[in-house]
Amino acid sequence: MLRLVVRRLLQLIPTLLGLSVLLFLWLDRLPGGPASAILGEKATEAEVARINRALGLDQPVYVQYWRFLKRIAELDLGTSTQTGQPVWDEFVLRFPATVELSLLAILIAVVVGVPLGYFAARNRGGWLDVSAVSGSLVGICIPVFFLALILKGIFAVELGVFPSYGRQDTGINATDVTGFAVLDGILTGEFDASWDAIMHLILPSIALASIPLAVIVRMTRASVLEVQDEDYVRTAEAKGLKRSVIRSRHVLRNAMLPVVTAVGLLTGSLLSGAVLTESVFSFGGIGSFIRTAIDGRDYPVLVGFIMFIALIYVLINLLVDLAYSLIDPRVRVH
Repeated sequence: MLRLVVRRLLQLIPTLLGLSVLLFLWLDRLPGGPASAILGEKATEAEVARINRALGLDQPVYVQYWRFLKRIAELDLGTSTQTGQPVWDEFVLRFPATVELSLLAILIAVVVGVPLGYFAARNRGGWLDVSAVSGSLVGICIPVFFLALILKGIFAVELGVFPSYGRQDTGINATDVTGFAVLDGILTGEFDASWDAIMHLILPSIALASIPLAVIVRMTRASVLEVQDEDYVRTAEAKGLKRSVIRSRHVLRNAMLPVVTAVGLLTGSLLSGAVLTESVFSFGGIGSFIRTAIDGRDYPVLVGFIMFIALIYVLINLLVDLAYSLIDPRVRVH
């Protein structure tokens, strides 16, 4: 297991280096250059030249790239042109909100999607199967922001069951320990703050979970249908093993391999795709911050976001590989 982890970590290095090259070239090819992006379209040539000297953009390309790598390695992603604060500090401040939202969304998708896909496959052609397939198709087709607006309009505005914006009510004086609102309330014993944070999470997490839920249902159903017709399942049935043992050890366990891959990729996409959901609910995470960065051409923030999400993706892929080895011991052998 340790050798697998070390090998996968070493494979991350060329991946991140390749991404850094593409990102650097993208910055170098911006219309007017990074200086014009910072100063605006009406910047004079003298102002552009001054910024280029300050940023080292008048140096050879290989010198610029080496400085670019050093800054990334030191977590120096520059300063946001929107807030005037270091980009890394902005991410640290907003990252817990996006993590809470994404984790609850993928939890909903897995807890609901895997059993629903499994029982749909077990009752192939029945009403549950037809409902699951039809519902998953609808879930994939509905845009996330549109579903978020519907949920907000019905359950927050009309019925008043859930809050309509933010992470917590402004009247709650919660103690900030880790930045994770739910966890902080538990650690400090402020359970009312935790409950309020959970209530604020429900609607945006349901909206964000719609597409992953649909994908997991269809993936689980297809995988179970494929596995339950395998020879080793028939052999287990011929030996007289209990149905519960066959379903858990032979069918569901082997069917989970492609589902684990899908969950890993979907988790990464949730972290990077929460822009619209957070904007609808004014959630204050990385997603809404990135939206304003795009509108304001805040390139230091966009560079930091791309590198940050890339790191998250490769780490999630590592966790997927480890989960593979736990589910299927043959992976450790190879």
